[in-house]
Amino acid sequence: MFRATVGAMTEALLPPGRLIALDAARTLAVVCMVIFHFTFDLALFGYIPSDTIYQPFWYYFARMIAGSFLFLAGVSLWLAHGQGIRWQAFWIRFGKVAGAALLVTIASIQFVPGGTIWFGILHAIAAASLLGLIALRLPWPVTLALAAAIFAAAWGPRFAAFDPLWLVWTGLAETRPAMGDYVPLVPWAAPLLAGIAFARALGIDRWRGRAPSPLVHRLTFPGRHSLIIYLAHQPILIGLFNAYIWATGPS
Repeated sequence: MFRATVGAMTEALLPPGRLIALDAARTLAVVCMVIFHFTFDLALFGYIPSDTIYQPFWYYFARMIAGSFLFLAGVSLWLAHGQGIRWQAFWIRFGKVAGAALLVTIASIQFVPGGTIWFGILHAIAAASLLGLIALRLPWPVTLALAAAIFAAAWGPRFAAFDPLWLVWTGLAETRPAMGDYVPLVPWAAPLLAGIAFARALGIDRWRGRAPSPLVHRLTFPGRHSLIIYLAHQPILIGLFNAYIWATGPS
C-alpha cells in the first residue's frame, strides 16, 4: 500500500497529458545534435581531420537533425493550437525562440567572424511557426502539398533580387551567404508544415495518455528542455575541450 501511495504521489507530480513519444523523439534529436557538435569540435581542435563533418554521412546527419527539430516543432504547434490558437501561449513561446535566435546572432558576431548566423535553426523555427499558424486552419492535404512545394523550390531558380542580407531568410538568393548555420525558409519551412500535416492527419492530439513513469520522465528530460540544451551545449563542450588542452597540453 505504501508503494502504491508513493507511486500515485510521484505520478501526480509529473506533467499530465504530455505526448511521451514527442518528448522521446525530441530527446533523440537533442542527443544526435550533441554528437554532431562534439564531432565538429573534435575537428575544430585538430583531433580528427578538419574535413570530417563535410563527408557525406555527417553532412546528411546534420540536415536530418535540423529537419527533425523543425518537423517536431510542427507537431508541437498542432498539439498546442490545433483545436484553437491560444495566442498568449503562442507569443510567449515565439518570444523565447526568437529571443534565443537573437542571442545566437549576437554571439556569432563576436565568436564566429565572417560566419555570423543571421538565419539559423532557431530563426527558422520562429519564422516557420508564423507560417504554421495559417497551416493550422488548412486541410492537412493542402498543408502537405504546401510543404512539398516549398521543399521542391530548393531545386528551382534563384534570383539576384533576393541577394540583399535582409532577404536572407527566403533561401532564394543567387549567392549563398557565408554563415556558421544557415536554415532559410526554402526549403526548411517544409518539415515544420509536414509535421503539422502529420499530426493533424493522424489525430495525434488524441494520443495523450497518462503521465509517464518516473524513469521515462527522467530519460526524456532533454526533450522537454531542448532550447536550453541547444544554447548551452556548445559553450560547455568548447569549455571542456579547452580545459582538457590546458590540463594535458596541446596535442
